[in-house]
Amino acid sequence: MKASFPLVVLAAIALLVGTSIAQDAKPKDAPKKAKPTPNPVLAPITDEPGLPRVLLIGDSISMGYTLPVRAMLKGKANVHRIPTNGGPTTNGLRNLKAWLGTGKWDVVHFNFGIHDAKFMEPGRQQVPPEAYEKNLRELVAQIKATGAKLIWATVTPIPDGELTPPRTFDKVPTYNAIARRVMEENGVVINDLNAAVTPHLAKLQNPRDVHFNAAGSEFLAKEVAAKISAQLPVK
Repeated sequence: MKASFPLVVLAAIALLVGTSIAQDAKPKDAPKKAKPTPNPVLAPITDEPGLPRVLLIGDSISMGYTLPVRAMLKGKANVHRIPTNGGPTTNGLRNLKAWLGTGKWDVVHFNFGIHDAKFMEPGRQQVPPEAYEKNLRELVAQIKATGAKLIWATVTPIPDGELTPPRTFDKVPTYNAIARRVMEENGVVINDLNAAVTPHLAKLQNPRDVHFNAAGSEFLAKEVAAKISAQLPVK
């Protein structure tokens, strides 16, 4: 027996509704996430022919002064930096060969220390002082082998009290004393950023933080640019 016309129509409508509901029930594709914008501080630069080549090696403090140093030395030097946060000396030893590459460097301005001094758990620094000294000596030997002039930047101050984010550190003067001994024994120029910025910390350093505000990074950049300028080859 054939179904009456109204029943056929109703059945078709039911089928369409069911299909629509089923399609709506299917999970929709998640919206594509936008790619993060590359940090201009870490972006490679193209050399201006005829200018000396400078390499900055360091942690996030150095990332803060990279761009102003590059601006201050524009037309005087091609200022490169490593494409990452340098971290502790252990990270430096793992990556230094890649950071130095095969090109000629005229000046290398470098620093390690804050990450080394950080406590990973109570009573255990990331890199204890004795290992820090050993690692520094190896890093200096490898950088000196490039024929570049070396400039060491002292570790900048860490505020007393609770930090944001919560972290604890060993004594910065201990690490700076070790580094100074190593650098003096190897004839490395010392850029004492710690001594330069300490009288101005209230204005230049972020509250409860190891990092510096924009004015602080500009201040450090002037110190770095001046030291580098003094070591650039004379034309």
